[in-house]
Amino acid sequence: MSHGSEPQEIKGLPANARRALEPGESYIPLVPQDGVPETTPRAITMGLIFCAIFSMAAAYLALKLGQGIEAAIPIAILAVGLSRFFPRKNTILENVIVQSIGANSSHVVSGAAFTIPALYILAQTPGSGVPTPTLWQVVLVSFLGGCIGILFLVPLRHHFMVENHGIFPWPEATATAEILVTGEKAGNQAKELAVAALIGAAYDGVVSIFRGMGEYLRLEHVWVGRALRDRFMSFNFLNSAATLGIGYIIGLKYSAVIAAGSFFSMFVLVPLFHAIGQYVPLVVAPGTKLIADMTPEQVFFAYIRIVGVGAIAGAGIMGVAASMPNMIRSIISNMKALMNRDAAAESPKAIRTERSLAGSMIAVGLVTCTVGTMAFLSFGLGIRNALVPALVATLVVMIIAFFFAPVAARAIATIGTNPISGMTMLTLVITGVLMLKLNFTGGYGMFLTMMVGGIVCTALAASGAFSTDLKIGHWIGATPARQIAWKFVGTFVAALFTGIAMWLMAKQVNLDGTMALGSSIPAPQASAMKAILEGIFGTVSMPLRWYAFGLGVMLSIVLRMVELPALGFALGMYLPIELNTPLFLGGLLAHWVNRPKAGTSEADAKARENRGVLIASGLMAGGAIMGVVASFIKLKWTEGFPLLTAHQAEGALGEWLGLAALVALCLYVVVYSRQAKGEA
Repeated sequence: MSHGSEPQEIKGLPANARRALEPGESYIPLVPQDGVPETTPRAITMGLIFCAIFSMAAAYLALKLGQGIEAAIPIAILAVGLSRFFPRKNTILENVIVQSIGANSSHVVSGAAFTIPALYILAQTPGSGVPTPTLWQVVLVSFLGGCIGILFLVPLRHHFMVENHGIFPWPEATATAEILVTGEKAGNQAKELAVAALIGAAYDGVVSIFRGMGEYLRLEHVWVGRALRDRFMSFNFLNSAATLGIGYIIGLKYSAVIAAGSFFSMFVLVPLFHAIGQYVPLVVAPGTKLIADMTPEQVFFAYIRIVGVGAIAGAGIMGVAASMPNMIRSIISNMKALMNRDAAAESPKAIRTERSLAGSMIAVGLVTCTVGTMAFLSFGLGIRNALVPALVATLVVMIIAFFFAPVAARAIATIGTNPISGMTMLTLVITGVLMLKLNFTGGYGMFLTMMVGGIVCTALAASGAFSTDLKIGHWIGATPARQIAWKFVGTFVAALFTGIAMWLMAKQVNLDGTMALGSSIPAPQASAMKAILEGIFGTVSMPLRWYAFGLGVMLSIVLRMVELPALGFALGMYLPIELNTPLFLGGLLAHWVNRPKAGTSEADAKARENRGVLIASGLMAGGAIMGVVASFIKLKWTEGFPLLTAHQAEGALGEWLGLAALVALCLYVVVYSRQAKGEA
């Protein structure tokens, strides 16, 4: 898509869909007429099913890789493609509703995965005093945050969609709308997406449930791996179709930045730390054994990951600081828009495509959410004498959401990304300081503070994502009031299934009996939030830990100074190298598929690009869903249903089988993608 001054026209939409309107000109959507089926039982059922499935898949990927998925595009493809199996095909308005409901999965997961896993990890930390969150607490945090974010954006619908028509580029909305309006083409693509999803599910199922080949390829039986280990380095590889698919989608540039962070940790910091630490005759906390007796992986998990956490925190805070002038301008603009909102659109007599939620209903909703948040933080956390802290925390939630939810929407409209991590860190700092002032300390203080962070984070994510849905509806001609009403239902379903997926992840244990969440399931953003919380409440007193954390912050500043993507590099430093090497491989495959080829037409090149993204999306979705299934199975059967013994799966046989299967998977992606032909 174009990012220049002249935006590309979306095939099928009116010519003035993505340009500023001339004086006196009005925009007529693609479907302006009444009577077209929209919120039918079929559309609602499909939307809720997709919402549940993609919520669980997105939660797994966010905790495993630190990378969320944008569900809007694959759901739009599925909505159009599956409608061909009904006697009456879906109308485009029905598909807008399917996509709008299903896309709740992305933003609810974003809010929950950044925060709540930190409480599960803290609850397992001796002496923290933090209780383990219950399933319904996780669901309520996500649901309250989602509703607050939606309600604060609704009064600004006219400002964003009508008054600023053609001003913002709306990158994600553009891509999703393009799929919806070229429905027959997307319908053919639904088969390709489904086949890739089945392959991804089968591949990751064989690896994680049946253990038919190695899951972690450490190259110990290849001379390269042995040579690296002799020099106290380690090059590990997660054998995962879902991870490969994510790497393909994010592309070579960003995946290379993340991989560079891992390479810096494993090939520079780990050997350096070991070279010095092997002469230290004492156990250095937070390690539990002499550094001289540690493996490269143990040094990484005990010490180097803390540097990565500091770098993530530093990058997030600097991101907020750098965008603060734009945020202030955005807040001023949003305040003016609230005072000048289009009251006519709230009338039942308004034309269908402008009919929104009445102002009185918004007020009732916000009051209900405020009371609900207050009650939840006062009595729903199982904390005694929490009334005053809960009142203060509720005010923090509503004030920050009021000011920054529209900012998140403007960020999505402009660049397609939402800076929620930095704003959530800021929320934690503000709330934590206030809790300390109220003498509300210890595990319960940390618990309440992180719950506030979870509500705010979900609210900001919801505002950004909902603005995309409203823009798609505005271009095509959906009824805003119906989009808004079903958005609340979708938010509840997404919150429920996100909570279930997180609960399953938190219950999973590693083969050595340790908790998987925080180790083999890293939850990087939540781990950064956990470190900030420990710093505020002073629960960790290990000098080396804070020295390493500060080193990471300084590194993020240096990266910012030389204009490198600090957050991506920091994520790579924190995540184990085995998670980032398949990301890098996926990026390389995308580069290989999309590289220019002599004699190839522009249409063929675009077809190759589209098919590659489609296949990668299928691998990602299928593999992620199988990851959730594997977590459920491993609650009862720790090793799944192994075809190979643990020794064989992690030994030479499992490694060579895994390498062979990985090569075959890469060939499938490259060969099948490059065979795509464009329309003449």
